[in-house]
Amino acid sequence: MGDKIQTRSKTTETSLEIVGTIREQEGTSIAELSEHVGLSESTVHRHLVSLQEYDYVVKDEDRYHIGFQFLTLGGYAQQRVTAYPVIKEKVDQLAENTGERAQCIVEENGQRVYLYTEVGESAVQTGAHIGRRGPLHVSAAGKAILANLPDERVDEIVDTHGFAGGTQNGISTRAELEETLRAVRDRGYGLNEQETTEGVNAIGAPIMDNSEEVIGALSVSGPASRLTEEHLVETVSEEVLSATNEVELYIAHSV
Repeated sequence: MGDKIQTRSKTTETSLEIVGTIREQEGTSIAELSEHVGLSESTVHRHLVSLQEYDYVVKDEDRYHIGFQFLTLGGYAQQRVTAYPVIKEKVDQLAENTGERAQCIVEENGQRVYLYTEVGESAVQTGAHIGRRGPLHVSAAGKAILANLPDERVDEIVDTHGFAGGTQNGISTRAELEETLRAVRDRGYGLNEQETTEGVNAIGAPIMDNSEEVIGALSVSGPASRLTEEHLVETVSEEVLSATNEVELYIAHSV
């Protein structure tokens, strides 16, 4: 029985590795997959047949791509988040009011995940998209989330992920992180000054539920030349804090 479970587990791991490789390569062939995962083409093909059967993978000529089944599941995951419809509405408003990119970020397994994002008329492309993951400590919204997690949870995240990712401007020590999170708690929002991407600044504020637990954060990001620290603090902070407050009010009165 144990051997069967172990075999099934290995099969699942291989299928997930194949899916991950297809995503990273933005489409690939059986031969390329075989080289990447270190398995024969016939074995890779068997996995692909199963993945195709359930719409997780699609074939276009000789290239395999991620299927829309993942989009279906992603839509379900979005709706699991408390007050998602109003979160989407506020992100859209932030993008329109600021002209920049706005997003809602949540934490999963110690990483930030883009739950929803929208772009304003002046926004620049930064590679951010729904479902994208990254470290929390280099993100304005990520800092807002970390600042409102229990200390033991922050310790777990740091122990697991360390301070990798981002640019050389990012936090690199536990002491620096603690100082930053204290500042976030004091002012109610986090700042990202070219820590995720060179030339991009951001501001983010947490969304708290009725139990005072953080469920995510809203943020606005854009070129550092436009979103200077002064502009973020004096102007954009009011937009972001107002949006998060409206989401929290919705949550408070919807129970």
